[in-house]
Amino acid sequence: MQPAQVMRESYEAFAAVVRNVDDERSWAPTACTGWAVRDLVYHCLGDAQRALVALHSPTDAQPDRDAVTYWSDWSQDSDEGKVGAANGRRFNRTVAGMFLHFEQLRDLHLETAAAALHAAEHTDPQQTVATQGHVLTAGDLMKTLAVEVTIHHLDLPDAPPPSGAGLAEVRATLDGLLGRPVPLPWDDAHYARAATGRAPLTPEERSILGDAFPLFS
Repeated sequence: MQPAQVMRESYEAFAAVVRNVDDERSWAPTACTGWAVRDLVYHCLGDAQRALVALHSPTDAQPDRDAVTYWSDWSQDSDEGKVGAANGRRFNRTVAGMFLHFEQLRDLHLETAAAALHAAEHTDPQQTVATQGHVLTAGDLMKTLAVEVTIHHLDLPDAPPPSGAGLAEVRATLDGLLGRPVPLPWDDAHYARAATGRAPLTPEERSILGDAFPLFS
């Protein structure tokens, strides 16, 4: 499946859930530490905006990250990961709470995500683009965006499953970071939660995996 199609299926699955969230439900807690649904939606809006900028900002520079190594900067144990997570939680909570009605945030997210998908489908996946201080091919950027929104889809309370394409991309990314297929009979959703610190490991699982987890947060 082409990267733009993986991104589309992942974004549309998330959008289908967000479209049905009302103002009251927007305050429900998610599996993402410290965030209500509206905070998480605002974060995903930021990703869609970042996608639009990157996909319209081609560069001649050589890639220094791919769809897997992009996530190495977001390790929970790295200083950048810790500071970024703390600042992100605070910023998103503050700004998302400023929308008087969730409908305003919801509609902004939906139209921005649709524009990002249109841009992705009209961008050569081999074109190099810059984002967050790194250079990737546009195709690899699309894969990282699909991974991000799929994991956050899993954070939403009482939501139907993410897209199969998104979950498959998450598994491929996590196996790449781990350096091998995960040696446990986990389904895609549990693997995503466990590898990002959302689901605790049993002592037996920890003995098999060592200190590798979480792979990123």
